[in-house]
Amino acid sequence: MLSKKTKYAIKALIVLGKNKDNPPMQIAQIAELEKIPKKFLEVILLELRKAGFLYSKKGAGGGYAINKDPKDIFLVSILRITDGPIAMVPCVSLNFYHRCEECHNESTCGIRSMFMDIRDATLKILSETSIADLITKEVSLGDSALIDLN
Repeated sequence: MLSKKTKYAIKALIVLGKNKDNPPMQIAQIAELEKIPKKFLEVILLELRKAGFLYSKKGAGGGYAINKDPKDIFLVSILRITDGPIAMVPCVSLNFYHRCEECHNESTCGIRSMFMDIRDATLKILSETSIADLITKEVSLGDSALIDLN
C-alpha cells in the first residue's frame, strides 16, 4: 500500500511540476492546494530537496521549486526515498534484501518466485512513469495544467 508520505511527495512534485515556470511556491500554498498537513509536508519537501528534486529559496519570493525536469523524476526514485523498499517481501528486494526467517530454501520458494515477478512488473511501471506523465494524465482526466494561486 502506498504510504501517505509517498502520496504527498508525489502530489507535491506534481504541483511543483505544473508550477515550474513560475516563482517558487510556499509550503502553505502547496499544503492548501493538496490538502496536506503543513508540518508533514515540510519534512517531505526537505527529503525531496536533499535528494536533489527540489530547491528552496529563502526570503521574499521564497519557497520551493522543482530542480529537475518533471520528465526526469520517476516514481521509483520517489518511493525509495520516502518508503524504502519497493518489494512486498524482503527476500526479493533489490536494495533492501533480507532473508525471510521462515524460508527453508529460497530457490524453491513459490512465494518468493511469485513476488519476484510482482516486483519486476512493479519496478518496470515505476521506472517508466515520471512526474510529467502524471501531470499529463491529470490534464487528460480534466484537471487544469496551470496552478491558480489567486
